[in-house]
Amino acid sequence: MATGVRLDLDGRPIKPMTICMIGAGGFIGSHLCEKLMAETPHKVLALDVYNDKIKHLLEPDSLPWAGRIQFHRLNIKNDSRLEGLIKMADLTINLAAICTPADYNTRPLDTIYSNFIDALPVVKYCSENNKRLIHFSTCEVYGKTIGSFLPKDSSLRQDPAYYVLKEDASPCIFGPIEKQRWSYACAKQLIERLIYAEGAENGLEFTIVRPFNWIGPRMDFIPGIDGPSEGVPRVLACFSNNLLRREPLKLVDGGQSQRTFVYIKDAIEAVHLMIENPDRANGQIFNVGNPHNEVTVRQLAEMMTEVYAKVSGEPPIEEPTIDVSSKEFYGEGYDDSDKRIPDMTIINRQLSWNPKTSLWDLLESTLTYQHRTYAEAIKKVIAKPVAS
Repeated sequence: MATGVRLDLDGRPIKPMTICMIGAGGFIGSHLCEKLMAETPHKVLALDVYNDKIKHLLEPDSLPWAGRIQFHRLNIKNDSRLEGLIKMADLTINLAAICTPADYNTRPLDTIYSNFIDALPVVKYCSENNKRLIHFSTCEVYGKTIGSFLPKDSSLRQDPAYYVLKEDASPCIFGPIEKQRWSYACAKQLIERLIYAEGAENGLEFTIVRPFNWIGPRMDFIPGIDGPSEGVPRVLACFSNNLLRREPLKLVDGGQSQRTFVYIKDAIEAVHLMIENPDRANGQIFNVGNPHNEVTVRQLAEMMTEVYAKVSGEPPIEEPTIDVSSKEFYGEGYDDSDKRIPDMTIINRQLSWNPKTSLWDLLESTLTYQHRTYAEAIKKVIAKPVAS
């Protein structure tokens, strides 16, 4: 850990703080815990149902951060300890959510409860106890771009005003109610509005984070290896799983949707700045993404196939991709957003943050990790004789 006085962006000393991190055992939480342990004096009360991804931070007493991270196994749905833990901390970071697109249609009730109802007590306890809150939302709150409603041949579709997403100006446009894909985005938007209202009416100090496809090691699960054997993870883990098993990558509706991807280490740097610069972060909503790393899902599949061949030393399979319909892949009620490009004006102005890692480099880092971590386990699963 760095010694000497640490200063914030305005040159003021940063005081050590206690952080209550809800969902600390997940992908983002594990990277954030690592950074806080390695680079700051802060303490973390790590709340989650699972701790597999942060085990390496919890085990030996000899670590330089021994005693600065405590794991509390709890589900925020129904645990009376939650308010006490929030009271013990200076800052609460809420990462807990169901956030896998395959669940939005098939488990819309769980999705709405997880992202809205279960988050209500967290917001309430922070507000009532005058504790600062950093709440993780999603870029899905933007829904579809204005451009997607213009005629296909309209030149306005090329105008950034119709597709770049701005925290303080872009409308949030969702599909019809029967398109249950939007259950997640809608629940996330409503909790954002509630947090904003708590700030306006009751003085809650809050920051809302809208992640745009954060990618890196420990992301999501590989079905049947370190997660449920059924179930569909998000696109990067889905494609990784196919590459590891030497199966074609499934392109939903031809893989025409466009996405931007940002490396987890870059994104965590942004969160670190929010934690330590409350005067610049309070009352703000921040897009955290990389507008330069935009590809269609089809291009992503092609790129991942190429990168995986490089890191694994295995040649790509003959037909690396196949097209499937969204109904076949996700079931009834799926709908999609066309483009997701974050406007970076606010985070740039407030925190001087910019992402650094190119799409090729972040894919190489992530797929090297996936290959090293899972390739042998998958070979064993594939080699097992199937009972007839």
